[in-house]
Amino acid sequence: MTGDSVDAYGRLIADLDAGGARYRVIDHPAEGRTELVSALRGHGVEQAAKCLIVMVKIGKKTTRHVLAVVPGDARLDLQAVKGLLEGTYVAFADKDRAEELAGSVSGTVLPFSYDPRLELVVDPSLLELPEIYFNAARLDRSLVLATDDYVRLAAPRVAGIVAPATAPTAG
Repeated sequence: MTGDSVDAYGRLIADLDAGGARYRVIDHPAEGRTELVSALRGHGVEQAAKCLIVMVKIGKKTTRHVLAVVPGDARLDLQAVKGLLEGTYVAFADKDRAEELAGSVSGTVLPFSYDPRLELVVDPSLLELPEIYFNAARLDRSLVLATDDYVRLAAPRVAGIVAPATAPTAG
């Protein structure tokens, strides 16, 4: 585990405690894939906060990064993120850049931004549930956090960034 991951976890817990947040810690076998870690934690995938780092170019000279948070059973709509920032190009950030901005390794990205270069955007569908689940900057530890405390402490920009569900195919 990197020092950054330990720092991100410690900072998160300190911030949650200072903010009077209602949360629980769940220790589990190391896993970063949303579907598998949701099963280990014993909840539906839709309650997981899937956190993705996206790079948006605005013209030729400006690049911004977004921490996009969607329900674990949803797909991120990159074009919606691009439109939200009035960008000209959008793509997932490369792994090294994403981990640098998030302060933790892939699969453990927090739904909080501790880097001023990383704008936090959350899809409103995740906020309809009373609690959200996420890996806590560690592959072997997760948090369950009251959704209203999450919104109060993380102060995310809320926007529709989930891709429309595709119609099931017949047969």
